[in-house]
Amino acid sequence: MVKLESHNLIDALNVTVNGSGERILVLSHGFGGDQSMWKHILPYLLPDFKVIVFDMVFSGSVDPKHFDFDRYTDSLSAYADDLLAILDELKADKCVYVGHSVSAMVGCLASIKRPGLFERFILLCASPRYLNNESYEGGFERGDIDGIFSAIKSNYSAWVSGFVPLLIGVDEPSLVKEFSKKLMNMKPEIALVVAKAIFQSDVRNILCDVKTPCSIIQTRKDIAVPLSVPYYMQRNLGGEKNSVHILDTDGHIPQLTSPSMFAKLLTQILAGS
Repeated sequence: MVKLESHNLIDALNVTVNGSGERILVLSHGFGGDQSMWKHILPYLLPDFKVIVFDMVFSGSVDPKHFDFDRYTDSLSAYADDLLAILDELKADKCVYVGHSVSAMVGCLASIKRPGLFERFILLCASPRYLNNESYEGGFERGDIDGIFSAIKSNYSAWVSGFVPLLIGVDEPSLVKEFSKKLMNMKPEIALVVAKAIFQSDVRNILCDVKTPCSIIQTRKDIAVPLSVPYYMQRNLGGEKNSVHILDTDGHIPQLTSPSMFAKLLTQILAGS
């Protein structure tokens, strides 16, 4: 493992900056993906924004020597520190942030540490907690989560082949193949640690401290996020201008499965922010 300093995060996490606009827009992918998850969305954004994309440290596109098992176990906070370090290195003093899945909560954590840095959040298929309890629907029972961990540990490739079609959520074999390849690029031991940090996370208590205006985008049916979750976040986020937008499609990765629909809504939100 090689310790990442802010000055070499840019290279290690494959940070790229493109676009013609003056406003800065950050796109951050979720578990199993990499920055290519945004490839269909970028053309809609580059004329009006300076767009920052990067690979999360757990991505299969990042050299696994950079993944610090101690630092990234049991918490999402270290990912928020990485995000802030990237923005500091690029000398960004204000940005709009689009976070997909786990990256949505990473952005929320970062905004608490640096509230003036983020002017708007777009939280895509986001969840502050994945486990159900008596008063909260997260989408998974404890046994479901334990089954995921056990499957990753015992036969990673079999887990990927079974899980990805459910995550994609639509009948698109080529996209299942594409995303499965990305997941298979992750080392199983890294995937297990990250899956545990995500599925066992509970950051509901910090939502009230997120003052940045949030636009929450969710699909109709998502194996990872029940439809009640975006409305829970809207009620509990600390800012005053929070909205929920339901895309007329299914699955957890609409930027891949319904890119034009997602891009149209995203550009509408950005135009009004």
